[in-house]
Amino acid sequence: MECFCLQCAMDFELVLKTLLAEFSRLKIRAAAIGGFALGVLGVPRQTVDLDFLIHRDDLEKLDEALVRLGYSREFYSENVSQYRHPDAMWGSVDFIHAFREISLAMLERAIGHPTLGGSQSLRTARPEDVIGLKVQAMCNDPARKAQEQSDIERLMARYGCDLDWQRIQEYYDVFGLADEAKKLKARFDRAQ
Repeated sequence: MECFCLQCAMDFELVLKTLLAEFSRLKIRAAAIGGFALGVLGVPRQTVDLDFLIHRDDLEKLDEALVRLGYSREFYSENVSQYRHPDAMWGSVDFIHAFREISLAMLERAIGHPTLGGSQSLRTARPEDVIGLKVQAMCNDPARKAQEQSDIERLMARYGCDLDWQRIQEYYDVFGLADEAKKLKARFDRAQ
C-alpha cells in the first residue's frame, strides 16, 4: 500500500490493517474521510494521520479498542475524538462522530474499497460527502480554505459528471455558499 504522506513516521499499512480488523471484529460503523480518503478515491495528497467518520453509538467500543492498542484520547467533544499513540509508528487517528441525520446518511452511503492488497475492505465516504466535509472544514477554519478548496476541486475534476451535484449544492447551501457551488458545477460538470 502506498503511503500518501511526506516523511511520515506513521505506518499507515499497519495502523489501517489493525483498525479495520478491530472495526470488523467489534462491528464498528466507520468510513474513511479526509486526506487518506482522497487517496483511496484516486486523488492522493500528503497526509500525516487517518480520519474516520464513526457512528456515535460505536464510540465506547472504539475507545476500548484504541486504548487496548495503546492509544490515548487527546481530545473529545460531542463532534470529534482525537487519539494519539506514544509510538510515532502508530500515529494519530481522528474521528468525526456521526449522529446528525446528515452525517448518519454519509456513513450509510460509504462504499467499500479493496485495500492492503485486496485482503481487507476500507469503507470510504463518497466523493460528494468528502466534499461536504471539506466545505464544513474550510468554513470552520478559514486558514484551511486553500487546502480544502484544492481537495474539492481535485475531486470534482476526477469525478465530474458522476457526482451528485444536488447533494453538493445542499452542502454549500448549508454554509451560505450557494453561488460558489453553482460556479464549481459549471466548471466541473462535463455532463452539462
